[in-house]
Amino acid sequence: MNLEGLRVMGVDPGLTRCGLSVVQAGRGRAVLPISVGVVRTPSDLELEKRLLRIFKATTEWIQEYQPDVVAIERLFERGNVSTVIHTAHAVGVIMLAAAEQGLAVHMYTPSEVKKAISGNGRADKKQMTVMITRILGLAEAPKPADAADALALAVCHCWRAPLIAREKAALARRDAELAARRNNHPVAGRGAGHPVNRIQGAQS
Repeated sequence: MNLEGLRVMGVDPGLTRCGLSVVQAGRGRAVLPISVGVVRTPSDLELEKRLLRIFKATTEWIQEYQPDVVAIERLFERGNVSTVIHTAHAVGVIMLAAAEQGLAVHMYTPSEVKKAISGNGRADKKQMTVMITRILGLAEAPKPADAADALALAVCHCWRAPLIAREKAALARRDAELAARRNNHPVAGRGAGHPVNRIQGAQS
């Protein structure tokens, strides 16, 4: 399925540093970089104000670059519960910003992204940065790592999007076929002529 022109916003969520990127699908597996950056919030700022900055930045990016969909890293246990909770807060406001702008959100685990970009689900950050720089034809590696991660998420979705679209179309066809069968073979009302009632009547 050809999704050339699909514009994806990739987000590497974080409270202190939140990576944002936008790429556009080209022909085949080609992906064109549009923009990349990092939103930073100071640790001494109140939590609600830090989240507001991330929400506003995400909204501004969506309005400026007009992506078709948003791809976010799926949270996983990193051993530091506090870090996970703070990142979860950031994910929440990012998803809210996307939903408010009418965009669907797709989530990918780090291993899924690494596998898609490098072929190795355990690739380290240096390998991922090298690969994403090469894939996008960038003159220099994106920095910091949050920016490279955001780009990797966006590219990952560009490459996964055709499969997702095919699966969605297949489900739609299946649902349509089931609906057509129900319409062609409606369930009879349980009146006197219904087989179950006739059997029960014969036994009584």
